[in-house]
Amino acid sequence: MAKPEVTAIIPVYNDQPALEHALPESLKTLAEITENFEIIVAEDGSTDGTAEFVRACELQSDRVKLLHCDTRQGRGKALNRAIRKAQGSIVCYYDVDLATDMQHLPDLIDAIRKGADISTGSRLLPTSDIQRTEGREIASRSYNFLVRHILGSRIFDHQCGFKAFNKEKILPVLPLIRSNHWFWDTELLVRAQRKGYTVIEFPVRWRAGKGTTVRIKDVFEMGSSILRLWWQIHVSKD
Repeated sequence: MAKPEVTAIIPVYNDQPALEHALPESLKTLAEITENFEIIVAEDGSTDGTAEFVRACELQSDRVKLLHCDTRQGRGKALNRAIRKAQGSIVCYYDVDLATDMQHLPDLIDAIRKGADISTGSRLLPTSDIQRTEGREIASRSYNFLVRHILGSRIFDHQCGFKAFNKEKILPVLPLIRSNHWFWDTELLVRAQRKGYTVIEFPVRWRAGKGTTVRIKDVFEMGSSILRLWWQIHVSKD
């Protein structure tokens, strides 16, 4: 197989049922975009047989690669590790539940081909087509409002799990990121914008995955993470 143009990363933790759908769909969609691609499943200490399932898939397709970790490190660390291992000049990742419609994957990758440093799907633009509970909608809009106004970001939706990068440009940003889990997406976008990177945001069709809820604990963590990053940037000068 030729050197990949595109590396698609799927971060997973105990997600075998979702992965059984996501991997075939990924292989099909990516094959329509480029002849040269690889899929890295960034498996973060799963205990449900996810790693064994991916190993079986590796035997069936040389495009599928397992990046296993014996103990859970956090989604952010798993993504950092996978991006560094990626062979493609364009690296993308998306959530294993395929909440963002895969019809948008060509646009995500084409934005990098056309010169953007980062491209990201958005659930919060006027023409975005989303379905989720009122509680999640309020929490998301409140969170992104705070990120924009406290951290000076120009992005409307920081947490959509559907992003692509110019690998060469994103590698220097990774060592700056302190977050190991969900805040990783926001911190990456904020720090990349501070470096002057070009970020393309576009509307997507998005459907909430099953069993996702917003907890009071999550709301407090959102606020504390925003303030912590503000302190790191403006006081600690990190």
